Amino acid sequence: MAWYLGIDTSNYTTSAALYDSESGAVRQQKQLLPVREGELGLRQSDAVFAHVKQLGALVEALFEAGPPPLAGVGASVRPRDAEGSYMPCFLVGEAVAQSVGAACGAPLTRVSHQSGHIAAALFSAGRLDLIGKRFAAFHLSGGTTECLIAEPGGPCGFTVRLFARSLDLKAGQAVDRVGGMLGLRFPAGRELERLAKESEKTYRVRPVMKGADCSLSGIENRCQKMKLDGEADRDIARYCLDSILAALCGMTEAVRARFGELPILYAGGVMSNSIIREAVTARYGGYFADPQFSSDNAAGVAILASRAGEGGTAC
Repeated sequence: MAWYLGIDTSNYTTSAALYDSESGAVRQQKQLLPVREGELGLRQSDAVFAHVKQLGALVEALFEAGPPPLAGVGASVRPRDAEGSYMPCFLVGEAVAQSVGAACGAPLTRVSHQSGHIAAALFSAGRLDLIGKRFAAFHLSGGTTECLIAEPGGPCGFTVRLFARSLDLKAGQAVDRVGGMLGLRFPAGRELERLAKESEKTYRVRPVMKGADCSLSGIENRCQKMKLDGEADRDIARYCLDSILAALCGMTEAVRARFGELPILYAGGVMSNSIIREAVTARYGGYFADPQFSSDNAAGVAILASRAGEGGTAC
């Protein structure tokens, strides 16, 4: 067996995972960061402190069955593969991964949180074979709403370039802000989905597009008006999700128009929403991760560490 440790310390979740590159087995542990009721996230200083408190116990639980010899260690060290992409919360995971690697004599692979999401989704969808080929990857989360074109290259097997994005609010931000408006706990994705499923309505929303890019800022404003007009919370939740779906469909249409029948992967926490996922699947097909690999996780980071390590280099 060749085990790789991955660590991801995002602004939502503390995550650690082990990946065996020979059997494909994954073990993972993760814990949401504590957010006070009524608040929509954490300041970076609070996120760093929470990761420091949580990460040790998660790694300990991960190795409870006995620590395997590590062939490599990976850490997400930045949100995205873009110049200037930085969040202090990722320093916690990087420091721990660097220490573990040094203690074990295992090489350290540094990747982006976004690349980890893509790798985890490919693994869950059974399409790791797409690494080394061209494909489109959507990443919808609290910090990102983007469509990337992945190309062969780089030490981890793929590089990405931006094709389309949200010009303002991100999909996960819209979910959390509307959820907060409805009194739901942060992060609001799961509860907003449950509420939306109680609605008997579906909304045909015309997305606001500028080329392949979308605008999502109108969702919050429209939902606030619906709330003031006394519309049911379940219908407001449904409108929010149908609006995100409409924008995602607009971006997917742009990918199809530009690249034809390119394989499309949908990753990120927002894509664990069954309403959005089922509608996109029915219309476009595509590849999706199971919810445990859609929300923040370190499995993709461990997988990329294995790709880099067994390729003889580091990302």
